[in-house]
Amino acid sequence: MPPAPSKDDVVGTWAYLETGVNLIMSHLREGVNMETYMGIYTAVHNFCTSQKAVTAGGIIGGHTSRGAHLLGEDLYRNLKNYLKAHLAVIYEQSNSHTDEALLSFYIREWNRYTTAAKYVNHLFRYLNRHWVKREVDEGKKDIYDVYTLHLVEWREELFMKIHSNVMSSVLKMVEKQRHGETIEQAQVKSIVDSFVSLGLDETDSTKSTLDVYRYYFERPFLLATNAFYEQESKQFVAENSVVEYMKKAENRLEQEKERVGMYLHPDIMNPLMKTCLEVLVTAHSVLLRDEFQVLLDNDRTEDLERMYKLLARISGGLEPLRTKFEAHVRKAGLAAVDKVAAEEDALEPKTYVDALLEVHSQYQKLVDVAFAGESEFVRSLDNACKEFVNRNKICKTGSTRSPELLAKYTDVLLKKSAKSPEESDLENNLVQIMTIFKYIEDKDVFQKFYSRMLAKRLVHASSASDEAETSMIGKLKEACGFEYTNKLQRMFQDVQISKDLNSNYKDWQAKVLDDDDLKKAVDPSYYVLGTGFWPLNPPNTAFIPPQDIVKTYERFQKFYFEKHSGRKLTWLWQLCKGEMKVNYALFNGKIPYTFQVSTYQMGILLLFNDTDWVSYDDMEKATALTPENLDPSVAVMVKAKVILPEPENGKPEHGTRYKLNYAFKNKKVKVNLNIAIKSEQKQEVEDTHKTIEEDRKWLMQSAIVRIMKSRKKMKHVQLVQETINQIKSRFTPKIPDIKKAIDKLIEKEYLERLESEELGYLA
Repeated sequence: MPPAPSKDDVVGTWAYLETGVNLIMSHLREGVNMETYMGIYTAVHNFCTSQKAVTAGGIIGGHTSRGAHLLGEDLYRNLKNYLKAHLAVIYEQSNSHTDEALLSFYIREWNRYTTAAKYVNHLFRYLNRHWVKREVDEGKKDIYDVYTLHLVEWREELFMKIHSNVMSSVLKMVEKQRHGETIEQAQVKSIVDSFVSLGLDETDSTKSTLDVYRYYFERPFLLATNAFYEQESKQFVAENSVVEYMKKAENRLEQEKERVGMYLHPDIMNPLMKTCLEVLVTAHSVLLRDEFQVLLDNDRTEDLERMYKLLARISGGLEPLRTKFEAHVRKAGLAAVDKVAAEEDALEPKTYVDALLEVHSQYQKLVDVAFAGESEFVRSLDNACKEFVNRNKICKTGSTRSPELLAKYTDVLLKKSAKSPEESDLENNLVQIMTIFKYIEDKDVFQKFYSRMLAKRLVHASSASDEAETSMIGKLKEACGFEYTNKLQRMFQDVQISKDLNSNYKDWQAKVLDDDDLKKAVDPSYYVLGTGFWPLNPPNTAFIPPQDIVKTYERFQKFYFEKHSGRKLTWLWQLCKGEMKVNYALFNGKIPYTFQVSTYQMGILLLFNDTDWVSYDDMEKATALTPENLDPSVAVMVKAKVILPEPENGKPEHGTRYKLNYAFKNKKVKVNLNIAIKSEQKQEVEDTHKTIEEDRKWLMQSAIVRIMKSRKKMKHVQLVQETINQIKSRFTPKIPDIKKAIDKLIEKEYLERLESEELGYLA
């Protein structure tokens, strides 16, 4: 370094400064001693505060004059010209490098240049604080602090001339890595950082932008990525299966995501993923979707999951899959029902429900695993299940068949039997029943059958578990609301009240009967059931109960009416049952048999206490039963060989006589003769369907009245639609039926016809 010039030697001062700046810019690694460094710093200060500058214009308003300003401008311009010359040399040197060598050269020079710029910026702090600050405050353009000036000059004098060669080298390296070669990732990372650093905010030098990086790095990088994967994907698809291509695409997407983390700027993540998805997935989406059905048919869950993940990332990618999935599930459900529907009349409810559940479980699992439980796929599954549950081969006569069979299966589960499942298994089965129940359209049909079967279970004390019964009602209440289960809960209350009533009756009986009468009395148990809550009909036949039973129920009536005056009791003989001890036949020659019989059978058997032979006519006369009730009761006892007909194989009809079988034998000491007859069950189903139709008429009428009461006036079409909306949770009404209900209400003078197809409410 030459000796420092005098303070007033402006020309000599710049020559000194240029030498010092060049020392830092070109030979920083060799080091700069403190004396030289401080000499340069002082020279900058002297240059800006030169006496010539001060005397040229004097002091104005406490600021240095225009002369000082001119010297600051000279210094800034001289430095700028030096940087241009310095960068021109670097540019010439860069021309001798290509590819990775060019990147190494660029990074080395960039690091050297920016490090030196920081030192120079420090040396020119006086210029930054005074002249640069004032120029910027006055709104002058293209004036920057010294460090930023270095970056601007690098961008204009070097970067703009070699950026395309640098990017070409970067893209070659990235392509090598995509082909599986190892590259120097740190080099690319350094290039990215330098491009980012060159993004300067023209309006505020203290801020930076990503404009340079996005235009000169991100844009060509994305174009190259698009071209690379377009060519690769076309070739791969031509030579490999769709499944293999999906694996390849999945792999490539993951690699590009990792590439961002390794050496790219986070800003590129979204556009890079968008570009890759466009060329790897969107461009081949038709091909992928065409493979979807094949994968479904072959239960390729893992590949379906892969396809879902790929197509879920593009706009509208999944909708065609959902449509195909829904059609496939519906077809699978119908096929499963067809398989079990060969003998429709003999179809077991369990077989039918299991067939529905198997299909639902299979595809629910697929939705959860392959389609991540996505809500729209769940909707497609629900739509398909609703279709095959309500409209299949079993339901060809009407959609009421599914709820009927589901209710019967529920009855099988909740009824006490040797095959009753464990408590936990039973709860799981009830959950599965509710799975099918939510797809049932005619929920009122299920309710009607379920309530009748529940009534029988409660009356005959044949429930497997009170907890299970309560759990099932709770599930129905949660699914359909309080109104749906209100009567079911009242039935439970009646049973509980009846238990307390029986206990009180026994206490009362002990007080009014002497010991001898108590010994002879029948041991009864009564259920008093509310007419409005229990789906039970009065007997469809006259019946003369046996004298012992008459005494018993008259005694109970006396007790009951003492407690509740003004009430009426209707005896449901068809539901009554009892046990009779047999004194003429012994089990294993030791224990008398016990017959479990209906009240009708009890009335018939007690006739044999007075005679060994009883004719059909005598039975009919003594019991007053109609043949529809008498014949099945007799037939069961004949089949069990409790009584024997004469002539042999004689049918229950006029002229046939019956005698007790004194040689009666059975494997059980308790013999159940109270067996439901198929014809009775069929009649009961028919009766239930009739009551469903009647209930629906009332439900539609009440819904229409509720709507009209609040609206007063309404268009006919709107009323029909509103009625459907109100009651579709119970069943789907047919429009002609709604119109009939409206006509009926007009006839009853609840409604009136107005002009323009309007209806009015009559209070």
